[in-house]
Formats: sequence, structure tokens, C-alpha cells
Amino acid sequence: MPAALLRMPNGLARRLFLDRHGLATAPRGSGKGDDLRAVIDMLGFVQVDSINTVARAHHMILAARRPAYREKNLKSLLERDRHVFEHWTHDASVIPTEFFPHWQLRFRRDREKLKGRWRDWRRSGFEEKFEEIRKQISDHGPVTSASVGADEPRSSGGWWDWHPSKTALEFLWRTGELSVCRRDGFQKVYDLTERVIPSAHLRPAPDVDQTVDWAARSALERLGFATPGELAAFWDLITPLEARTWCQTCLEAGTLAEIEIENADGTYRKVFASPETLGTLDDLPDPPSRVRILSPFDPALRDRKRAERLFGFSYRIEIFVPEPKRKYGYYVFPVLEGDRLIGRIDMKAFRSDDRLHVRAYWPEQGIRPSRGRIAKLEAELDRTARFSGCSGVTYESGWLRPA
Repeated sequence: MPAALLRMPNGLARRLFLDRHGLATAPRGSGKGDDLRAVIDMLGFVQVDSINTVARAHHMILAARRPAYREKNLKSLLERDRHVFEHWTHDASVIPTEFFPHWQLRFRRDREKLKGRWRDWRRSGFEEKFEEIRKQISDHGPVTSASVGADEPRSSGGWWDWHPSKTALEFLWRTGELSVCRRDGFQKVYDLTERVIPSAHLRPAPDVDQTVDWAARSALERLGFATPGELAAFWDLITPLEARTWCQTCLEAGTLAEIEIENADGTYRKVFASPETLGTLDDLPDPPSRVRILSPFDPALRDRKRAERLFGFSYRIEIFVPEPKRKYGYYVFPVLEGDRLIGRIDMKAFRSDDRLHVRAYWPEQGIRPSRGRIAKLEAELDRTARFSGCSGVTYESGWLRPA
């Protein structure tokens, strides 16, 4: 009869998960230079998003862990020091540049995938634009999608309706020939990869097995525990089959353990964890009781299903939901207290009026809006207002909604 699997209680699983996401200790640190690099390395990547209701997602993610962080600090790492680069994980993200060699696998796979998806290019003359774009950048320097193909028809549609030069530009970036050297406003500026990525990280690509091992192992380190599907989805570099094979190989070698994690509803599911991680469980810190407002794209919430299983917190962005059908609001922010997601808040920075306006706060079922808890939330709102460039907070009448 096989031995029973180790069972990890839900509270312990939450503490491990939050610890690996930099949310289990009091937020402190300079939020710049090497300290900021360490935060991004710990997370693995920081998703970039354009919505600026309060502040852009990547800035809110970093500020949640380093209140001293300022937007210019990330700009320095990306544009001056080249310690991070911008590319895709599950979405557009900033990623430590030391990981760049492993993105060569994505570049190779994307080249074939995108050529198949955009097969009409060859018939429509898109492909001949590749050399034209390369030469323009090589001879005249970085470009944006707005500065190429000036004589081509413009479209506000998706990739299927881009003008040829923009399509070629995107293809060259997605396949590694170009890199983002900076952003002007929120518009990407592209240059030749060899002029953006430091030469130390342009070494020959690791082989597929090396990248699979790195991707699965490094994802597990940052998640604490995971299924093969979660490992594959973390970087979105390897396939679920590659992740399953890696897990099975490591399990047979004794370098991985299969355990059961208790979900918020009391059920259990099987996951993998490293013996090293399991050896640290007694030393995990208790997350501080401070309230933190998180970006909807925070790494702790990126996997919505995982967050719901672990925290009992069901979250959906309602940007594309017609307003009359929205349950909460256009862009609602999750609220973390200790090891619990205690509610969500609808707020917007009105910078011309110098105020952060709170429309509504919905506590989760069973979370009592006590005087002390609301005081902590208001203190966090004051910090959020300052970070967003506003000096004060205003509240809509009836902003505190029933649980």
C-alpha cells in the first residue's frame, strides 16, 4: 500500500505562496537599483499593462512590495542599466536580462507559430518588409510602430489588420531579432537586439532540455508548489507535456515530492514541491496584518483559478463587461490583509483634481469591516493616493458596501 502523501494545511500553503511572492513580510526597501532587481528576480517577471486608472500595473506590483519605489526606478533598470528586458511570458512583461538566453526557445517556436498564423503575409507582401525594417533600424536607429510604413494604410484593429511594416516589426520583436530599448509614453521603441541586450546574455542558446529544466525548476521555486500545468504556464516557455515529463523524471530521481495542498473549501489537490521547500515550512513568516491594495495583474493573482482555490477569492476583470452587467466595476483592485484577500475596491485617480476617488469597497463574505480594519484600509488608500500623484482621497457616499 503506497504511503500517504504529506498534506499541507491551507493556512500554511497561503503563507508559503505569499512568501514566494514577496507579500509575507513588511514592505520595506529602497525600491531602486539592486533592491529593485532583487524584487523582480524573486517574482520572475512583472506584467506590463497600459491601464492607468490609478497607476499602471507594473508600477503597482512593485510598489506593493516596496512603498519607496518610483516609476523612474524601473525605467533606469530597463533603459539605462539593461538589467531587465521586455518580452512575453503569459503576457507582456519585464524580465531579468540574465534569463534572456532561455527566451531563444520561445523565439524559435514563435517564428514557426506566427508564420503559420499569419500565413497571408507571404501573399500580401508582408515578408518583404522584414529586410526593409531591419535596414531602417540598422542605418537610422530605433523606431516605433508609428514611425514605420508612413505611406501604408492605418488601422486600429488587431494584428490581423495591421499595416505591413507594423506586422513585420512585431514579428521581428516576437522572434528575437529586435528588442524594446525604451518606451515613449507607453509606446514601445524597438532597436536591434544586439544593441539592446548586453553581449554577456547573447551567448548561444541553451538546448531544449536545459531550458525545460530551468523553466520548470525556476517556476517551482517562485510558486512554492505547483501542478505540471502551472509550471508550464508560469513562464509560458515550455509545453504542459514537457512540464509533466520533467516532474515525473524528478519524482523518480527523488528531487521532487508529490504532496496534497488543502484548498480554501477544505478539499485537497495533488501538487509537486521540492524537498528543500518542504524543509523551510517551519520557518515561514506570518504575513503582516497591514492592508495592501494589489494590482489586478499582481503575480499572486495572475492564475485566477489558483487564487480562488487557495484563498477562496473569485476575481474577474470587468473591463469588457457592459456596464449594466458589471457586478463590481470597470477595474476593481483586490485587497490583501495578512494571508487573506479580504475584499475589492473601485477607485480612480483624478490627477487634475489632485484626488484619488473611492467609489466602493466590497468586503468578502465573512470579513467584518471593523473600525481597525477600515482604518488600515484608509491608511493604504492615503499611500496609494500619494503614489498615484494625488494629495488626498475622496469617498463616494455609501462607499462601504455590505459583505
